Amino acid sequence: MPSTLDAQSAGTTTPSGVRSETRKLGFGRKAAAYVALTKPRVMELLLVTTLPTMIFAQRGFPDLLTMVATMVGGALAAGSSAAFNCYIDRDIDKVMKRTENRPLVTGELTPREALVFSWTIGVVSILILGLGTNLLAAGLGVAAIFFYVVVYSLVLKRRTEQNIVWGGIAGCFPVLIAWAAVRGTVEWPAIVLFLIIFLWTPPHYWPLSLKYKKDYQQAEVPMLGAVASARVVSSQVVLYAWATVACSLLLVPLGWAGIVYTAVAVVAGGWFVYECHVLYARAQRPDYDDKKAMKVFHLSITYLTLVFVALAVDPFVGEPLMPVPGIPA
Repeated sequence: MPSTLDAQSAGTTTPSGVRSETRKLGFGRKAAAYVALTKPRVMELLLVTTLPTMIFAQRGFPDLLTMVATMVGGALAAGSSAAFNCYIDRDIDKVMKRTENRPLVTGELTPREALVFSWTIGVVSILILGLGTNLLAAGLGVAAIFFYVVVYSLVLKRRTEQNIVWGGIAGCFPVLIAWAAVRGTVEWPAIVLFLIIFLWTPPHYWPLSLKYKKDYQQAEVPMLGAVASARVVSSQVVLYAWATVACSLLLVPLGWAGIVYTAVAVVAGGWFVYECHVLYARAQRPDYDDKKAMKVFHLSITYLTLVFVALAVDPFVGEPLMPVPGIPA
């Protein structure tokens, strides 16, 4: 039996009244649809963590080829993961207000086009990482795509309220790829950066799930914000925020972090934790509006950006606060 999406690709009208124009799109609109499939905003956030990690690992700027290969390969790997996710989630995207304009819902792309595109840029991304950096970075790229597509999108997302916790691991891989691209191995600072993003993901995403609670409930996706009260969600946000900030400071005793990174991690981290506590306090009120949780969502992006910008600046300003023999200054 043909699905609604198959009907869209043939130019029929969907139950929501959206008529497909898949075969009538001009080049510009078609290209824009493919770009939208990669979730550019998510890709941007991943790249914000990639370049600073490379600079921090190198204690300066890596060679141009390594930087370009890592950034381009990493961007395509992230885009491939996102495109696969759009293909897998096309059935729930069409019933969620937040995702109703994605290309597979509007009919701007067919499922077949999306799948071919996902595989193509995925393979290209691994080739770029392998040829432009090293096999370890390429292998980590494969692991990142596998984790997001299979572990998160196919296995966890529709089965557990902790989906974003473990599924968020995929978003941590860019720092490992960046570190491996520069140093040819994965060392403790890279693990710390990995853990920062891992712990940061829940307090970043759960406020968003509160705002779109009805969307997730309608799609039967058990995001924590859809199955728990704002009180429960906000308490978890506070705990993960504290853990994120504490983890970010581990780079100091490891002998890598200088004054710039340390100062920004403390100040920005304090701000992040404070706003999470404000969310928790407000969530205790019976008239609390779940949409107000978005302040923490937006702040979390600012926090992570500040920390990684500081990471990039740090090697150029002074020495590590707690130098360890054998660590390049």
